[in-house]
Amino acid sequence: MLKRSRALASVAVIAMIGGMGAPAWAETLQEAIALAYRTNPSLLAQRANQRALDESIVQARAGLRPTLDVTISGDYARDYSDTAFDPDSDGASASIGLSQTLWSGGRIGHGITAAEADILAGRENLRGIEQSVLASVIQAYADVIRDMEILRIRQANLSVLQRQLEESSARFEVGEITRTDVAQSEARLAQSEAELANAQAQLSTSRAVYAAVVGQAPGDLAPMPALPGVPADFDSALDVALVDNPAIRAAAYNLAAAEANVAAARAEYMPSVRATASYGGSSNDFDRFGEIADNTRLTAGATLSIPLFTGGLNASRVAAALERANAAQINVEGERRTALQDVSSSYAQAISARASLQAGEEAVRAASVAAEGVRQEAQVGLRTTLDVLNQELELRNAEVTLASARRNEYVAQANLLAAMGRLEGPDLDPTLERYDPAANYQRVRNRGALPWDGVLETLDRVAAPPVTPAADQADAPIDAQLKSEVVQTAPQD
Repeated sequence: MLKRSRALASVAVIAMIGGMGAPAWAETLQEAIALAYRTNPSLLAQRANQRALDESIVQARAGLRPTLDVTISGDYARDYSDTAFDPDSDGASASIGLSQTLWSGGRIGHGITAAEADILAGRENLRGIEQSVLASVIQAYADVIRDMEILRIRQANLSVLQRQLEESSARFEVGEITRTDVAQSEARLAQSEAELANAQAQLSTSRAVYAAVVGQAPGDLAPMPALPGVPADFDSALDVALVDNPAIRAAAYNLAAAEANVAAARAEYMPSVRATASYGGSSNDFDRFGEIADNTRLTAGATLSIPLFTGGLNASRVAAALERANAAQINVEGERRTALQDVSSSYAQAISARASLQAGEEAVRAASVAAEGVRQEAQVGLRTTLDVLNQELELRNAEVTLASARRNEYVAQANLLAAMGRLEGPDLDPTLERYDPAANYQRVRNRGALPWDGVLETLDRVAAPPVTPAADQADAPIDAQLKSEVVQTAPQD
């Protein structure tokens, strides 16, 4: 890991020093996505957290299984009274105990339900992290392409201005133009050199960000491919987001877990039944510890425990669980509104960037024609040197604006897909091997299972307090009036 970190640091330094001379590794967006999908630290850490969360189902189901323990004890006593016949005494005992919960009033069953809901919410959080990482990869990829194009523009502009300065100097020598024209060319050349340095620095920064997100420095990147699944209209984008957005889905599962925890808290008022058994023996002398087997007994029985008074503890637990369920229900609506905002914002940015892109293409075309015409007119004395320099500057600015608009549209589309919940690795690259968090869950779920687990779980849910929705509003779709207002104000393609 340390060697890899040093390698990434070296790559970033090379990118800053060498500009466009960085090693060519991940050359396509699909390769960059695949590499980040396998190696990004944020994504790998969230997967590890999810595997840790999977263990909660094992812990919850452990309540269905017996506990077995061995107890060994010894004691020594000395009596200092004058009447003691034998002032010294010692003894030892050993036993093995078995305890099995037969019915907990729903505590165990609702605990299992809550654990399963928490795990499902964790999977949605993992989806959210994955989409955030891949959105960062796409943005870093687009940033590098944009900055490489801007650097090319600045280099071309510098070459043009150098030739312009040479031409201006030659015409000044023969008296066709004045010293002012030469000074104007020199000033524009100096400004172009500063812009070139800024472009190189910006490209180095973008390369470093790319290396941090993807795991390798960018090389000669291929053009950005079309993103699959970009919606044609705002309404369909919002409909998909309300179903697939990971934050909304995670909030719904968190609500289910909170409701199960309310039922589990109410189950504390219910009685519980436990079967117990023990086998062991004792000896009154350490020296005859091995004779314990000759003095043993077997005890077996069942215990019914009925809570009568807990000093307000159970009532407080139920009240706290109800408030947490209330907060979870409110969070569902909050996540819906956040998704509505994200989809609306991303869709508007995508439409705006597309309009800027179309205008930018026309501006570059017109500026190219105008620049060529002004140069020809200047050669016959119809235009001044300043006219040529200004038109050249307008052309370069239009090219830079076009490169930025192309990047902005692509990133806005990626953000829109992320807000919809459609920016997972296999969505972008069908050949990518999907990481399946359910595989680890299935592997660990029945760890330590016994044949009667299912029977005891079914019995535990009998006569247990039911899981009731925190509020009917939690399951309702987003407010129709709010949605219609956003649709009406959303920009149209």
